[in-house]
Amino acid sequence: MSEIPNHLDLMSIVEREQGEMESPPDPVPAYRLVRPATVDAPVLLSSPHSGTHYPESLLRNIRVPLIDLRRTEDAYVDRLIAHAPDLGATLLAATHARAYVDLNRDPHELDPEMFDGLPPGPVAAPTARVQAGLGCLPKIGARGDTIYAKKLSPEDGRARLVDVHAPYHQALKAEIAALHQGFGSAILLDVHSMPSRQPGRNALPDIVLGDRFGSSCTSQLTNLVERTFRQLGLSVARNAPYAGGYTTRLYGRPKRHVHALQIEVNRKLYMDEASVELLKTSDALIDKFDTLIAEVRRLALRLRP
Repeated sequence: MSEIPNHLDLMSIVEREQGEMESPPDPVPAYRLVRPATVDAPVLLSSPHSGTHYPESLLRNIRVPLIDLRRTEDAYVDRLIAHAPDLGATLLAATHARAYVDLNRDPHELDPEMFDGLPPGPVAAPTARVQAGLGCLPKIGARGDTIYAKKLSPEDGRARLVDVHAPYHQALKAEIAALHQGFGSAILLDVHSMPSRQPGRNALPDIVLGDRFGSSCTSQLTNLVERTFRQLGLSVARNAPYAGGYTTRLYGRPKRHVHALQIEVNRKLYMDEASVELLKTSDALIDKFDTLIAEVRRLALRLRP
């Protein structure tokens, strides 16, 4: 699929020898991929921020309580959409914690000041996110405190980009390409969660849909998802305060029949935000996502060119 930029293989950018690593490579795969028994619709759901694996290299260097990092996760989102393969859609879920590497950031969104030496790869022009400590390798936790006791080594940074960020996006790109080749189109639902309250804002709705103001997917998809959630009793907003991130921007190509929509779920619907524990109300929300997936699957078959 030539419409998706081909710069995701960071091995070619930040090549390293095994001996450069401070410790053996992390044995945990970068993602979990589950396809339906029969792939008969071009629908893919992704969860880039629900990973719970905290490598030892990170834990040895943190100066904040682990719960502060856990509160940055989109905790349990992979469970909300876990039935996707049973409903005919592919599921791709991150395994590593968001605090370790943010998979919804450009790998070049790096803060050079975080490293003891040169940064682990090319660095883009500073963005507001990087300056706030929320780049591809996050610098702050949920309370805004600096995560690390000391600067990261370039080798640590490379490992996060090469072993986790690059494989995840290679897998995502490959799945989209396979669906597009097989069906002529593809739908990606990139699912996240959001805090129930944010400084300076009123209480957030139950769901925020981000289609980058109509540029990352057809309005038919956004309209269907909004209508379905509203019929299920949830409040919905579009593109505020979340219009879609790196993933929707990179993969959404509606003119080429590749549609990417970001879905943000209010955490109060299914979890205790302080303790990061799943609530019994999560069962009802899982049922709602099952309904949504079935509706999107039907739409995907109608959208085939």
